[in-house]
Amino acid sequence: MAAVEKLVTQHLDLLATAIKRKSAAGRGSSSKVELYGIKKLRELILELAIRGLLVRQDPKDEPASESLKKITAEKAKLVREGKIKQGKALPQVGAAWQQDLPDGWIWTCLAALGEVSPRNDVGDDINASFIPMPLISTRFDGRHDHEPRKWGDIRKGYTHFADGDIAIAKITPCFENSKAAIFSGLHNGVGAGTTELHVLRPYGDFVSRGFLLLYLKSPQFLRVGETKMTGSAGQKRLPTDFFSFNPLALPPLSEQHRIVAKVDELMALGDQLEQQTDTSVSAHQTLVATLLNALTSAADHAQFARSWQRIAEHFHTLFTTEESIDQLKQTILQLAVMGKLVSQDPNDEPSSELLKRIASEKAGLISLGKLKKDRALAVITKGEKKLDIPSGWEYVRLQAIAAIGTGATPARDDSSYYSPAEFSWVTSGETSLPFVSETREKISAKAIAETNVTIYPPGTLIVAMYGQGKTRGQITELLIPAGTNQACAAIQLIDQTPAHRAYIKVFFQKAYEDIRSLAEGGAQPNLNAGKIAETVLPLPPLAEQHRIVAKVEELMALCDNLKGRLADAQTTQLHLADALAEQALVED
Repeated sequence: MAAVEKLVTQHLDLLATAIKRKSAAGRGSSSKVELYGIKKLRELILELAIRGLLVRQDPKDEPASESLKKITAEKAKLVREGKIKQGKALPQVGAAWQQDLPDGWIWTCLAALGEVSPRNDVGDDINASFIPMPLISTRFDGRHDHEPRKWGDIRKGYTHFADGDIAIAKITPCFENSKAAIFSGLHNGVGAGTTELHVLRPYGDFVSRGFLLLYLKSPQFLRVGETKMTGSAGQKRLPTDFFSFNPLALPPLSEQHRIVAKVDELMALGDQLEQQTDTSVSAHQTLVATLLNALTSAADHAQFARSWQRIAEHFHTLFTTEESIDQLKQTILQLAVMGKLVSQDPNDEPSSELLKRIASEKAGLISLGKLKKDRALAVITKGEKKLDIPSGWEYVRLQAIAAIGTGATPARDDSSYYSPAEFSWVTSGETSLPFVSETREKISAKAIAETNVTIYPPGTLIVAMYGQGKTRGQITELLIPAGTNQACAAIQLIDQTPAHRAYIKVFFQKAYEDIRSLAEGGAQPNLNAGKIAETVLPLPPLAEQHRIVAKVEELMALCDNLKGRLADAQTTQLHLADALAEQALVED
């Protein structure tokens, strides 16, 4: 046991700092990460507790076999008095139960210690407590909330329980998340609630309810229980027989109390570590955001240089998380469209000249009937000019430099629109990658002829106008001729210079959140081609666009490389946390 304590304390820093990125969460919050090492520490505490490795055994303790005799006698008394039924015969101790136990411990099961699925017998007019699943926590102390109800209103159709009863959720994912409770403080000592609970009412006070809660929350019980669940996906439930008869290693009652006290002490330490780590993560994010914001808000070159120097001096301590690297990438995009990422060259042809050439070429395409005439452009207001742009730059609406189109979805019930599969066809969900070189679906020539699908050439930029999750506002580029569905806007730039196209992509990537915010609608807000066309963007001289794009690509590659090394380091740290927990369980 001393070896276990030494192992854990020596590596406490590793457990406190092993962090795992969550699959999905809000931007810029420490809730995007899971404190994986602390989670493993808590699981380890529970495993050690139920294996008799957390506190020392005392030969003076009355053995658990004596407690079990008292429990058996109490059950017999309740049966004689007609207060409970005899219940199923308890399983014999088989080979699966013949694992070594510490001195004074004994194998048993929950059904031997109390009544499973008890019922309350009280008057309908008394006040009672109602507890739906959301009021049962995943905490290790079994806390819960409750609502007042008349017993007659909740007596039928709900699970019964009383003060002192122990319960665990039986349905996925609540079971896997270890939603469990020791009921206490109920109105008149009784309650009812969600039917998705297994409940145990211990016979007398010969067993620690806190210890039984630790058993129900132990990784071993949850891991084995998950394999025994029955039912369809999303509706799997833990069988009553598993809850009732799964082997339980019971310590002497005095040791149970010592175990619970030690777990409380160590879980409090875990809470402190979690708070410290969470505070550290939040403070780190705030520091990164503040320093990067100083770059984008710098009033002049000297202030910008000072702000960058502060970041450069601490670069390797600032950008140590995926979130901080993502913030850096967004800052790079912001600086790019502000004219602060590369130096201006007074010899560059101003962007006003580029706009004149684009206007002339677009007019020629309209006169040839290759483009439709646009409606008159609205004057760009002062409020739309959100940035102070350098000399030689111009603000412009996207419509002035591009043709904006969209697409359609051929009728799904007409198979001839999809077979033969002749033309690539992009949906909004395919805008998450920088380029489209292949599409999940293709459509036929008949679909092109009979619907509003247009085949756009390579180099067309595609913006998602609506879709699930983060889809709306994403931009990609066609590497192949392809049509789109109606959830996409197709941007065909008049000037086909690759650097010009790449700069427009950079702008849309930077303006992702701003563009998303323009969407309208209820449950699924949408953009439309008109809003995309009216987008106002700062346009640098063409020569500067080349320099900006080259610098963005260089810096983004560095960020991706940094993120890759970080991911490798984090994976190693998670594996070390797992190995440490496993080693502690066999150390004793």
